[in-house]
Amino acid sequence: MEREELPGLLVNEIGGVHGILHDHVEFLKKHFCLIPMKEFLENKENMSKKVQAVYLWWHKPVIDQDLLQSLPNLKVIANSGVGMDHLDLKLVASFGVKMANAPRAVSNSTADAGMALLLASARRLVEGYQLAVSSDMEYYEANFLGVEVTGATLGIIGMGSIGYKIALRAKVFEMKILYHNRKRRKEQEEQAVGAIYCEKIDDLLCQADFVMVVVSLTPQTHKLIGKREMELMKPTATLINISRGAVVDQEALVIALCTGVIRAAALDVTYPEPLPRDHPLLKLKNVIITPHLGIKTDKTTRMITEEAVENILAALSGLPMPSEVLPS
Repeated sequence: MEREELPGLLVNEIGGVHGILHDHVEFLKKHFCLIPMKEFLENKENMSKKVQAVYLWWHKPVIDQDLLQSLPNLKVIANSGVGMDHLDLKLVASFGVKMANAPRAVSNSTADAGMALLLASARRLVEGYQLAVSSDMEYYEANFLGVEVTGATLGIIGMGSIGYKIALRAKVFEMKILYHNRKRRKEQEEQAVGAIYCEKIDDLLCQADFVMVVVSLTPQTHKLIGKREMELMKPTATLINISRGAVVDQEALVIALCTGVIRAAALDVTYPEPLPRDHPLLKLKNVIITPHLGIKTDKTTRMITEEAVENILAALSGLPMPSEVLPS
């Protein structure tokens, strides 16, 4: 099939800060004619009818009404991740455009990142590293202590595919696993990881030594963990957020960490990303912050692109998309 016969795929850019990875370009070009946003904007009149799909990498390009109106042949938008909070799903659907995310690709790497944050916070690895390499280090304080992970209680808020993968990992550490979810898991799934369902989130918060937040950002989950919820947690507890920054009330979190309401926090997500350089969270020793590393492995990013291509080709062929997302 010649290049000009391939369906046009709009991408933000190739490489750069918000562009698709160079290593993925050859694979994408087997299926699509790649159209970067800059090229599209410079020649919109000719390019607009060629675009049949959009591939969002790191939430770019921005999908708004003006862009949707300028793409008369657009059939599908594929997202490089699970969270769809950056998209107006109803607006996109009103143009007859289908949407897909990549839940299968991201679950393992995000679960790994969650457990890495839990372990790093529990054993104070970042603080320990800073001590070990400091120029004035002479000896280690005897009371530089972390907390035990093995046998501790983990509360998972959001038991979807990622949450369940976290439970599988936590089981190996002999952790007691509690979970809160909109829908209870099947009994055999609970038994496989030894998870106990908490219908009320409060029951989980007051028991857990580690609280892991793994929910999508929706109007219902915005600031799901706020002042009240943190005050229900143990003063020895650690809050870990690998979902979206706005799920946690960051102002309340700063106060909770400074006043001993909770022991520590480990965050792979914040709002905004990155935080302003003078943000108080960046000054606290009992916080670990990573730059949204959940999906960032070679294997996972490749799988994300493969899943996006699978969804796009299905939509363009009029077939069911494996990971279609419908507006609620």
